[in-house]
Amino acid sequence: MRRVLIFGNSGSGKSTLAKRLAKTENLAHLDLDILAWQPTEPPQRTALTEAKAAIEAFMKQNNSWVIEGCYTDLLQMAESQAGEIIYLNLSVAQCIQNAKNRPWEPHKYASKEEQDKNLTMLINWINDYTERSDEFSKTAHLHFYRQYNGHKTMITSNLPHSTNEE
Repeated sequence: MRRVLIFGNSGSGKSTLAKRLAKTENLAHLDLDILAWQPTEPPQRTALTEAKAAIEAFMKQNNSWVIEGCYTDLLQMAESQAGEIIYLNLSVAQCIQNAKNRPWEPHKYASKEEQDKNLTMLINWINDYTERSDEFSKTAHLHFYRQYNGHKTMITSNLPHSTNEE
């Protein structure tokens, strides 16, 4: 039974890693982007109580899972059930390059063109990672990583050989 939380900046490779683990290890996969936002224009955050209920239902329905996202407040809701965490702590430049090269995410966008319309906004968001102090920030992610007492891994590069495990 494997239960993994993956987090980091936008463009750090959370979805890519989560999908790989889900496929190779037969883990249920929850992308927190799907439940964190209401489908409104402009998007609004889902109430934390509603998000918590969805996360708890997902964990109850699945013995082995991977949950990924940049939402420290939501990750904390699954922390007690997780067996490990993986922090994708790539440089802002690497995250921007990954965002520019990301494949179409059909579970989020109707087309690749629609996804690419958000690229400028996404790059600005990625650039602000080290400056923000919210639940999406490097500060929040580092705090979550440091206070976690279980198995944890910090990945600092797209290269598979550059991991630091604790």
